[in-house]
Amino acid sequence: MANPVVAIVGRPNVGKSTIFNRIVGERISIVEDVPGVTRDRIYSRAEWLNHSFYLIDTGGIDIGDEPLLMQIRQQAEIAIDEADVIIFMTNGRDGVTAADEEVAKLLRRSNKPVVLAVNKIDNPEMRDLIYDFYALGFGEPYPISGAHGTGLGDLLDAVVRHFPKGGGQEYEEDVIKFCLIGRPNVGKSSLVNAILGEERVIVSDIAGTTRDAVDTSFVREGQEYVIIDTAGMRKRGKIYESTEKYSVLRALRAIERSDVVLVVLNAEEGIIEQDKKIAGYAHEAGRGVILVVNKWDAIEKDDKTMVEFERKIRDHFPFLDYAPILFVSAKTKQRLHKLLPLVRLVSDNHAMRVQTNVLNEVIMDAVAMNPTPTHNGRRLKVYYMTQVAVKPPTFVAFVNDPELMHFSYERFLENRIRDAFGFEGTPIKIIARPRK
Repeated sequence: MANPVVAIVGRPNVGKSTIFNRIVGERISIVEDVPGVTRDRIYSRAEWLNHSFYLIDTGGIDIGDEPLLMQIRQQAEIAIDEADVIIFMTNGRDGVTAADEEVAKLLRRSNKPVVLAVNKIDNPEMRDLIYDFYALGFGEPYPISGAHGTGLGDLLDAVVRHFPKGGGQEYEEDVIKFCLIGRPNVGKSSLVNAILGEERVIVSDIAGTTRDAVDTSFVREGQEYVIIDTAGMRKRGKIYESTEKYSVLRALRAIERSDVVLVVLNAEEGIIEQDKKIAGYAHEAGRGVILVVNKWDAIEKDDKTMVEFERKIRDHFPFLDYAPILFVSAKTKQRLHKLLPLVRLVSDNHAMRVQTNVLNEVIMDAVAMNPTPTHNGRRLKVYYMTQVAVKPPTFVAFVNDPELMHFSYERFLENRIRDAFGFEGTPIKIIARPRK
């Protein structure tokens, strides 16, 4: 199951970004004592008592030139759309304000679980300030201090109690789940329709017209697949137009539920910076990756066009050198018949296990061919390696000192593993550990 999403909602200057940073454990949002200053990453993965979740700081949503109350309202609406649980943040020193009441009205109508936090309760003598906040109608207010970090444990205990129960497998183990990610207007919806052979998703030339992400199950050549369509990354028109960062959260949730991620590029527009960021999420999540260049029918070509485009992709995405590239056209169905077999291959590789004795023959041959590096007169010794996980394939190398495992040598070992076993389309993790 995908991780739950928790959104921190409230009017400006109640300490949303400070609490966000406290919970995720690093300084991600910019924190200044000025309303509307948050401009940095507004989402991050966080953990509490073995519960993993995504946390959103709505202060980072830039609505533009709207009046302040309208901005607050729109930010709250976005959080209501995206979140499973909402932390409603207020400021104990200010009491209940008109803006707090405006947010409370929206949240009461949302039918989402709401946990009320009263910030800036910096010492026990200030606890009496929380009682006015019962009037907002969300039950017990939780006194917290962003400055000192107090009260967050009780707050998070209350939040995780609202997480969906269970969390087992959504689909059977042998079902291949894949999603299409990419910036708006690269043709994700058209590709979904072309793969399914039916007009399942609304298609338009206007970026961001798809309204909802929907799972679609289908069977092809005896294999069951589920497409997790992320084309619906923006909705509510103008609000989402100015909140591009929210599309990232949608993509992250879809990636997390997938075995294979199709990173869709637009052949007409070429590669831009946003493509690299989006592809980076799939790589960081350890999913199988296929780079799909759509709209290949729309560009002038000669015998070198494909080779040159492929070289550009490899230059721009060096971290995805393991990912196959497929040039397709959703419109003309060009090479589309190759897509699902490639998804199946990458899924199989993502879940592949290698026998320890065969793996170690490859590793010992590699070490003999390219001796291990030395540092300060000490040489790395690789005693043996074993595979400890799949999805992605993860290997532990037992060595004399993990500090001696230089990145370049780890990369060499990865390449030898790929030469021997394939693993096309999937990242590989190698972890160096001292032999006990």
